[in-house]
Amino acid sequence: MSRAFFQPFYRFFIIFIIVITIICIFFTPFFVQELEIACIPFHKLTISSQGYAWPTPGYTTITSYYGKRISPTAGASNFHKGIDIGATEGSYIIAIIEGTITFTGFLGGGGYTITLTHENMKITYCHVSPNYIVKEGDKVMQGQVIAKVGPKYVEGVKGNPYKDETGRPTNGATTGPHLHLGIRVNENYINPLSLYLTHEQ
Repeated sequence: MSRAFFQPFYRFFIIFIIVITIICIFFTPFFVQELEIACIPFHKLTISSQGYAWPTPGYTTITSYYGKRISPTAGASNFHKGIDIGATEGSYIIAIIEGTITFTGFLGGGGYTITLTHENMKITYCHVSPNYIVKEGDKVMQGQVIAKVGPKYVEGVKGNPYKDETGRPTNGATTGPHLHLGIRVNENYINPLSLYLTHEQ
């Protein structure tokens, strides 16, 4: 057969290879990121004996406990209505139980905040990333990634009174990236650690 017969197929093959290469270069990172977010809840969850997932996979150091304390920064309370878990900016935060997202927004000393409601319980995640993964009204499953730990500094928040010693605006009353986990039952705050008395892997 003549080369002229194969020439159209050769051109098609070259165009096909170019298109596949462009897709791999420009779109694969987005697919990988979404896959990572979707898959992380399904392995290595730490579940308490009471059935609650630990909110920050891989991060368990508590930097401030529930109860009376010395205020760590201006605007922070002397009675801590939750626990602070030290975690790096961008690390994952998951739903400790299934429920509905009932609030996303900047909430005073809590900075960028997400509230998850489950029956008579409200779980508040504070100092999260302003790049929200979920929105109000979303139904989420236990272990689903709902946020990332936010930065210390945020810009452009109208009326944000929180600043560090240099005058830079912060993500609420915070000294650095971490998750503040607050839990209300029938609108009364409880110690979040009461849900995690024992852990099972």
